[in-house]
Amino acid sequence: MTEESPPLQSTGLVTSQVARFDTPLPLACGRELPAFELVYETYGELNADRSNAVLICHALTGHHHAAGYHHVDDRKPGWWDAHIGPGKSIDTRRFFVISVNNLGGCHGSTGPQSIDPNSGRIWGPDFPLMTVEDWVHSQAMLADRLGIERFAAVVGGSLGGMQALQWSITFPARLANAAVIAATPKLSAQNIAFNEVARQAIRSDPEFHDGWYAEHQALPRQGLRLARMVGHITYLSEHAMGARFGRDLRTDRLNFGYDVEFEVESYLRYQGDSFSRRFDANTYLLMTKALDYFDPAGDSDDDLARALSPAQCRFLVVSFSTDWRFAPARSREMVDALLRAGKGVSYANIDSSHGHDAFLLPNERYAAVLGGFMQRIANDIETIDANRPSGDGAHHGETSRQRMPNDQRESG
Repeated sequence: MTEESPPLQSTGLVTSQVARFDTPLPLACGRELPAFELVYETYGELNADRSNAVLICHALTGHHHAAGYHHVDDRKPGWWDAHIGPGKSIDTRRFFVISVNNLGGCHGSTGPQSIDPNSGRIWGPDFPLMTVEDWVHSQAMLADRLGIERFAAVVGGSLGGMQALQWSITFPARLANAAVIAATPKLSAQNIAFNEVARQAIRSDPEFHDGWYAEHQALPRQGLRLARMVGHITYLSEHAMGARFGRDLRTDRLNFGYDVEFEVESYLRYQGDSFSRRFDANTYLLMTKALDYFDPAGDSDDDLARALSPAQCRFLVVSFSTDWRFAPARSREMVDALLRAGKGVSYANIDSSHGHDAFLLPNERYAAVLGGFMQRIANDIETIDANRPSGDGAHHGETSRQRMPNDQRESG
C-alpha cells in the first residue's frame, strides 16, 4: 500500500482517537470505574443532522481498528475491512462509522494494563469484571460526546452481535436498526466449558502470578498460547480444517514422537504463539467472562421475547451454516423471540464452510444480505434529508456534511 494509491474501496489511512471520561461509570458487578478512556476510530463523514452514524461492536479478541490502514507500509487492514469502506456493505460514502475498543481491552481503552488511579499501580487482576451491558453504557457515553443521539445502526458479529442486541434493550430509542451476526442470546454449557478450559490454561501458567505477571516482569505466554489454540479450534468448521490440512504430515513419514508432525498441529501452534505476543492474559479472562455472563432473558424469567419487548429498532439476524460455536439454531431462537415480541426482523442463514470465523470473511451472499440491509437504512436517511424543509436540521452553521477530527484526545 502507498499513500498515493490506497487499495480499491479502502477507507485509506486512519488514525485512532481517544476520548477520556472523568464521570464515574457504575458497573454491573457493583463496582465503578472512577474515570476511563475509550480508543476508537471513525470512517466516513457525519451528516448535518447526525443521523447516519453506525456503531461497530467488536468480538472477543477484536479492537477498534476495523477498517483501513494505520501506516502506508501496513500489510493488513482492519479486521472487518472486507465489509467496511466505500462501496462495501457498510458504505463509508453514506455512513459515519465508529468502531470502539471495549473497556477491559488491551488496545488502548482502559483495562487491566492501565494504571488504577486509586492505587497508582497497574490494575492487573483488580480490574473489575465487565458485562456486555457495561460496554453498551460506555459506548453510549462516547455517542453523547460525539453528539450522536441515535445510531442509524449498531452492528456486530459474535460478542459484537450480543452488544448490538443489548443496545436494543438498554437504549431502545437510541438506535434505528441492529445487525446481530453470528451471535447467540446466551452461551450454552458447552461454550462456557470451552471458555473455562481456556481460562484455566492461563491461570495455571507458572508465569501468571495470580494476574500480577506485569509486576514480575513476566508473561503467561504458554497459557495464552493454549487458550488461543482451544478457542481457534471452535472458530473453524470440521470441513474448513479438513480441506485446509486434512491429515497432511510436515514430512513424508511419522516420527513417533510428540513434536509437530501434522500440518494442523503446526498451524495451531503458530496461531497460539502469535496471539500470546499481542494479547493480554487478564483481558482474555475478562472478555470470556463477559461472554459467559451475557443472558438478557435472565432477568425476564428466561423469556427472551419479554426481554426484547423494549426494542424499537428493525433487526437483521445472520447465521452461518457451519458455525457450531454459535449455531444457526441460536439465531433462529432470537428471530422467534423477536417475532413473538412483535418486532421487525429479517433473517439469513449463510452457506459457508468457514465455521464461526465466516462472519469476518468475504462472502458474496453475506455481503449482499448485510449490504442490502444497510442500503435500505441509507436510503431512508437520504429520503428524510431530501424531504426536510430547507435549512432545517443544520447544526450551528455546519455544512451539509462534516468530518469528525482525525486525531483528538478529549476529556470531560
